[in-house]
Amino acid sequence: MTLRLYDTGTRALRDFVPLAPGHASVYLCGATVQGDPHIGHVRSGVAFDVLRRWLLAHGNDVAFVRNVTDIDDKILNKAADAGRPWWEWATTFERSFTWAYDQLGVLPPSIEPRATGHVTQMVEMMERLIENGHAYAAGGDVYFDVQSYPEYGALSGHKLDDVHQGESAAEGKRDPRDFTLWKAVKPGEPSWPTPWGPGRPGWHLECSAMAEFYLGAAFDIHCGGRDLVFPHHENEIAQAKCAGDDFAQYWLHNGWVTMSGEKMSKSLGNVLSVPNVLKKVRPQELRYYLGSAHYRSNLEYSDEALDESAKSYQGLESFVLRTHKRAGGVELGTWTEGFAAALDNDLSVPIALAEIHGKASEGNSALAAGDLDAARVAAGQVRAMLAILGVDPLDKHWTQSGGDTETAMEALDVLVRADLDRRQQARTEKNWAVADEVRDRLIKAGIEVTDTPDGPEWSLKAGQ
Repeated sequence: MTLRLYDTGTRALRDFVPLAPGHASVYLCGATVQGDPHIGHVRSGVAFDVLRRWLLAHGNDVAFVRNVTDIDDKILNKAADAGRPWWEWATTFERSFTWAYDQLGVLPPSIEPRATGHVTQMVEMMERLIENGHAYAAGGDVYFDVQSYPEYGALSGHKLDDVHQGESAAEGKRDPRDFTLWKAVKPGEPSWPTPWGPGRPGWHLECSAMAEFYLGAAFDIHCGGRDLVFPHHENEIAQAKCAGDDFAQYWLHNGWVTMSGEKMSKSLGNVLSVPNVLKKVRPQELRYYLGSAHYRSNLEYSDEALDESAKSYQGLESFVLRTHKRAGGVELGTWTEGFAAALDNDLSVPIALAEIHGKASEGNSALAAGDLDAARVAAGQVRAMLAILGVDPLDKHWTQSGGDTETAMEALDVLVRADLDRRQQARTEKNWAVADEVRDRLIKAGIEVTDTPDGPEWSLKAGQ
C-alpha cells in the first residue's frame, strides 16, 4: 500500500511521491526558545518522529531539518525582564528543548539550524523578493507586499480582505496586511548588517530561508503545529514562491494538546512542563501518550488519561519483557499488514495501536499455554510495531536511560512470584480464603494471573 498523507494545502489525502525516489526531505518548524517546553510544544516532535521512522522503515533516506528560532520579541523581552543576555536566555532553553526531545526518544534531526546563523541566506532571499517586485524597504524595515501575490491565503483559506498579521502598525507599511521580513534595529537590541541598515529578522523569513538552504528550492514535506498554518506557513509560502522556489510539496499539521478544550499555552496558564509531567510517568509512557491520538486530532489532557495511557503501555511492555526472559530473547520482528495499512493511511496510530494490542493478546495466550515459540514471534512483531512509534521496550534508549526497565520488571517478578507461591501453597492446602485474598490483591495492583499446566503466570493488565 502507498503512504497517503493529508495535505493541508489541498485539504485531501494524497499519495506520497517524493521528488527524488528513495529520498524524503522534511522540514519541521521547531522551538522558539523563550522558556521551558511543555507537552504541547513537544507533541509535533513526537508526531513527526513517527513519520520519519515510517519513511526510514520503507528504505528512504530522510533529510530531516528542525529549526530553532533563537531571536524574537518574546525572547528579548523575557531575557530583559530577567536581567540576562538574550543569547544566554535562548541557549539555556534550547538545551531544555533538546533534553525534552532526547528524553522522549525523538531521533536527532539531520541538522538543527538556528535563525541567527542564517542572516546571509535571509538577506539574499529579501534581495530576490525586492528585485521581483514582492517586497520593499522603508525606514530600515523590509516588508512583503501581500497584494503582489494573488495566491496568498490558499493554504489557510483566508481571504485577503480578512487578513490580520498580528503585527503592530508601522509608518512604512504600504498596506496594513503586509508582513515584516526585516526589523530595523532598536536601542539595546541585537542587530546584523544588511543593505537596508542594521536590524534583525522577521519570524516568517527565517524558515523560508533555512528550508531553501538545506533542502533546496523544492522539497517534500513541511510540518508544524496547526496554529502555524496562518500566518506563519502562509507567509513562508508567499516568500518562497515569490523568491522563485517551488517550496514544500506537502503540508502536514498536528493538533494541539488541550486542557478543558483550550490550546495549551503559557498565556492561558495551563502549562504542563515536560520535567513536571515526567515526575508522574516515565519518558516512554509520556511519549506513548502524546503519540496515541491521531496526529491531526487534538489531545485532551487529564491526569486520568495520562495514567490510563501509561498503564496501557505497561501491559505491552510487560508482555515483551516476560517473553524476552522466558524465551531467552526476542528479536525485532516485522509489523503486521494491519499495522502497515493503518500507518499508510495518514499515520493512523489509534488503529495501529489496536493492532499492537491484539498481537500482544495473542502472545500472552501463547505464553500462558507454554508455547514459547509462538510467544516469541508475537513479541517480535509487537517490538517492531512499537519501534515505529518510538517505544520498543527493548530499545537501548529505554533500557539504558534512567531506570533500567528490564531490571525493574525482574524485581517485580520476584515480588509477584513470592505471592504466587503463597497462593499455590494455600490452594494445595485447600485454604481458598488465603488463595483468593492473594489473587484479589494482585488484581487490585494491576497484575493479571493466569493458571497454566506449568503453573501460574502473571502479566500487567493490558489496556489499563
